[in-house]
Amino acid sequence: MVSAGRGILIAIGALLAIGAAAAPNAPYFNPDLPADQRIANLLSLMTLDEKIDALSTNSGVPRLGVPNFGSSEGIHGLQQRGNEERHRTAIPTTQFPQPPGMGESWNPDLVRQAGGVEGYEARYITQTPSYDRPILMLWGPQADLARDPRWGRSEEVYGEDPFFNGVMATAFARGLQGADPKYWQAAPLLKHFLANSNENDRTRTSSNFDERLFWEYYSVPFRMAFEDADASGVMASYNAWNGTPMTVHPVLRDVVIGKWGVDVVSSDGGAIKTLVKDHKSSANQKDAAVAALKAGINQYLDVYKDELRAALVDGSITEADLDEALERKFRTTIKLGLLDPPERVAYTRIHGGAPPWDGARHRGVSRQLALESIVLLKNSAGALPLNKARLKSVAVIGPLADSVHWDWYGGQPPYAVTPLQGIREAVGPGVRVNYAPDDSAGAAVAAARASDVAIVVVGNDPTCGPNMAHDWTDNGTKPCADAGDGREGRDRQTLTLAQEDLVRNVMAANPRTIMVLVSSFPYTINWSQEHVPAILHMAHSSQDEGWALAQVLFGAYNPGGHLVVTWPASIAQLPAMMDYDIRHGRTYMYAKGKPLYPFGYGLSYTRFRYANLRTDKPAVARNGRTIVSVDVTNVGDRSGDAVPQLYVRHRGSKVERPALKLEGFSRVTVAPGETKTVRIPLKAAQLAYWNGAQKAFVVEPEPVELMIGASSADIELRSTLQIR
Repeated sequence: MVSAGRGILIAIGALLAIGAAAAPNAPYFNPDLPADQRIANLLSLMTLDEKIDALSTNSGVPRLGVPNFGSSEGIHGLQQRGNEERHRTAIPTTQFPQPPGMGESWNPDLVRQAGGVEGYEARYITQTPSYDRPILMLWGPQADLARDPRWGRSEEVYGEDPFFNGVMATAFARGLQGADPKYWQAAPLLKHFLANSNENDRTRTSSNFDERLFWEYYSVPFRMAFEDADASGVMASYNAWNGTPMTVHPVLRDVVIGKWGVDVVSSDGGAIKTLVKDHKSSANQKDAAVAALKAGINQYLDVYKDELRAALVDGSITEADLDEALERKFRTTIKLGLLDPPERVAYTRIHGGAPPWDGARHRGVSRQLALESIVLLKNSAGALPLNKARLKSVAVIGPLADSVHWDWYGGQPPYAVTPLQGIREAVGPGVRVNYAPDDSAGAAVAAARASDVAIVVVGNDPTCGPNMAHDWTDNGTKPCADAGDGREGRDRQTLTLAQEDLVRNVMAANPRTIMVLVSSFPYTINWSQEHVPAILHMAHSSQDEGWALAQVLFGAYNPGGHLVVTWPASIAQLPAMMDYDIRHGRTYMYAKGKPLYPFGYGLSYTRFRYANLRTDKPAVARNGRTIVSVDVTNVGDRSGDAVPQLYVRHRGSKVERPALKLEGFSRVTVAPGETKTVRIPLKAAQLAYWNGAQKAFVVEPEPVELMIGASSADIELRSTLQIR
């Protein structure tokens, strides 16, 4: 007989159905036993076939009453789109801006709240019987780095700086997991380890760089999320590192599992095949599946079951190999509380009733993140904000003006407000809105000439058209029609914005033009920066895109977002695409030319003054920490958000260091005339470099220059901190 408590658990989700062989008093169901004992007991009762099956994305063991924690894409909202072929209905879920937009908020607490919304909705769907869909392991955050703006998947990551991305990945992971001291709301699976920032030939290329860059750049966001948020899931990337495919790289077992304690190590979709077909590191699918298991993979997104059964027969693997892999994987099952009495797990109460994505709390987080993600790139002579009382007509122009574009990893929102809809609602019936999607038959020019102001909304298409699902080749996707577009499977060929010609035409017709660039990555919009009075940037896919844009355009909200990557002035400023040594001119840390917009850049409708940079101690021990403080004064006439950024420069290092390096930041709202003191913690350990000879991080005794700026190119204050 099944206990009453376990019966409740069954009732809140069909995924928890318990088979006849389940023993409700078995040790693995005892929440008071250590996890290792519970898992050892469970493994002792499983058959070989059950063990092999549980290495898929279905982690359940139905015969023993072990639920499947399931999975869903989830880098900026759950992806639960419909699929007719699989008879899968769509489930609407809250959709936030793409990760670059989330990053442009420079507000990790708000990113944490967004993760909390997503994790809550995952619990709700998993535990509401009508959905019958377990999705408690969420494939996100994306912890890779935007090393090159040509990368087709730049839309999936927070930015180019390792510390910044690590802070954001940690925040989002914490949000997914929730605040309970024992149980997780949902489990994050970070993607894609490691150095995965080219799409063309990604399943056969090698990202080559030295050990220092591994420890100081490429792995930093992953390590921070593992250590600071206790995240314990990761997906290996398709590429190789220094010639060895990541799916079978020794670093998985040596560092990811051995040093960082990661439990679930997943292959990417079809990655086992690429070991044979592309990397040619394995002779056949069986050898590849075995090599992956030996390397630490315990979740396969590929053909592997018959191969592992054959490997057991010929002795290539043993049952102990399966047990080791599953011992790690089932820790996530326990952390999610799926084997415990529901009355002990607060998150089991999330089910039924009104869908949370229709509720005020989730919509509130969506709206706030949409607002804070907007970056003001230019504002000449107070072109913005617009005064509605002085307008009789507004032109809304452009191919992105009446759409909210989904991306490959976005879901279906409960609603989506386009820029045109947001502007119409904001101006009301007393202002005529002249809409033109393009300049066919001179429509855009006519709309601009007939209006007091022209708002032209341009940018990229994140999927390069409607047929991305059918555009895959044997290694990536077909080229995009627009060479400036990119997507998963295809890198960009140019940074030129083809739609800038439309902006030129509109400007010629109406000099009072506002450019809104909705894009997943940078463009070399040099002409627009020189000529257009005001420019705003947003990332794609927020369900509140148009609403937030209208709040900024008409002054109800003062934009405070800042860029998260360097926008080059020319593609010629970039090193070769496959040069993974960032010291050759990549990111703000090593860039050699003057950018169009620097990392950390963003304007406001008000002005801020920074003063009185100080630390709480004049010197810090190599294992110590300090608080860096700065006074921020709003010297304008509007309330607004300042983002003081703390950069460091090493003055006495024995090894090569970046020209400057972000080590802290804060977003703070300051009223007109108000001064606030911002305190930014700085650990000496953040200043370490990787010593290859010692195989350890080393903090040097040296003077370190501290710099506070409004961007990486706008340093306003400097002081020195001695590390002893």
